[in-house]
Amino acid sequence: MDKVLCVDLDGCLVRTDLLYESLLLLLRRNPAYLLLLPFWLLGGKAHLKAQIARRIELDPATLPYDPRVLEAVRASRRTRVLCTAADARLAGQVAAHLGLFDEVVASDGTTNLGGREKARVLVERYGVGGFDYIGNHHVDLHVWRHANEAWIANAPDSLARRAAAVSRVGAHWPGERRSLLPWIKAIRLHQWLKNLLVFVPLLAAHRVLDPVAASQAVLAFLAFGLCASGAYLVNDLLDLHSDRQHPRKQRRPFASGRLPILHGLLAAPLLTLGGGLLAWLAAPAFVPVLLLYWLTTLGYSLWFKRIEMLDVTVLAGLYTLRIIGGAVAVGVPLSFWLLAFSMFIFLSLAILKRYTELAALVGEGRARASGRGYAIEDLPLLQSLGGAAGYIAVLVLALYINSSDSVALYSRPQALWLLCPLLLYWVSRAWALAHRGRMHDDPVVFAATDRVSLLVAALCGVVLLVAL
Repeated sequence: MDKVLCVDLDGCLVRTDLLYESLLLLLRRNPAYLLLLPFWLLGGKAHLKAQIARRIELDPATLPYDPRVLEAVRASRRTRVLCTAADARLAGQVAAHLGLFDEVVASDGTTNLGGREKARVLVERYGVGGFDYIGNHHVDLHVWRHANEAWIANAPDSLARRAAAVSRVGAHWPGERRSLLPWIKAIRLHQWLKNLLVFVPLLAAHRVLDPVAASQAVLAFLAFGLCASGAYLVNDLLDLHSDRQHPRKQRRPFASGRLPILHGLLAAPLLTLGGGLLAWLAAPAFVPVLLLYWLTTLGYSLWFKRIEMLDVTVLAGLYTLRIIGGAVAVGVPLSFWLLAFSMFIFLSLAILKRYTELAALVGEGRARASGRGYAIEDLPLLQSLGGAAGYIAVLVLALYINSSDSVALYSRPQALWLLCPLLLYWVSRAWALAHRGRMHDDPVVFAATDRVSLLVAALCGVVLLVAL
């Protein structure tokens, strides 16, 4: 008689953990559920899983399945059992989606089917040596000890050696080699370019050679960077479902399963607290600005980004908050002209980002953006609003050049007029590229890698030097 093939789910068949997946879906639905989690946990881990599972809708089609394990299950012609510590409701949905399993054995709201308990249930059902088991965690050693063969997936060689000491190893599919690259992508280190905006007030006030002010600006830059990275982790964790339906975002570390969700849940608050500490060192008055930035990004991740037009307005405000933070950290007065210019130019860029994402849906035959409030019918509206916002930003710059404030800071303010045609060209070109489908879906990445954009930035720098 063929041995039964038993397959673990979390971290094995799927490169994620359904407990944390379901928890994030629950919190995205209503963050107030966070207050109920400790009371549910008092009833045991299985009770917690059941309470979460009954309140969320899981889409099994979007989960990051391990193709090696999936192929092994498909190729098997014997009885196949999905055996997991995940809640039975979620495990059943996965099994129904795949159509590969004859039975599902899972946590039932009372018993948490993990480790020794899983081993006990499998021995009762199939007997010692009556099954092969595919697992990925050290707690699976309790199961492998009673299995006919141990199959190890997404685990290091050290676990395979420990499994070989208690059972015969049938197969070993190693996990991805650990590296810092997934974390660099997850915290979006390249997005720290946005935080260079904190230096704008320092430059505008002509205090760049002041060592105290410069050090405060550097601390503010790092504080924004850590806080923003923590916010990016939260955003990616809450956006797992929609990211997995996006052609590019599905490769993000958490969406693809390259990084464990639990690690992200731990790293996000640590990064945020680190940013808060640096903010205090920069200037105590800077802390409320960073707190407002963090609260706004959290609100954006939970609610604002799903509301059309409010999302781009909030994004523009977050850019402007960086400039406000730089001014507060350095201790220079806020400029009306600078804030007005930044709000309009970044509103244009935020709309450009949405326009590019929406235009990409046309080629995919989709009518709406997942997790957003836009439909493809909004493309002409976004194009007109985004271009207008960019041109208004240049108008604000022109009015500033003609004001008494520019005369007080520049010996040759007339030279600043050269900035207007440069910016008009850049804004017009960016929108023309987006219209032709040649714009990167992140304008910051576009500006940092596009040769023409870098040349325009260099020319603007020359104009400012001449105006001094």
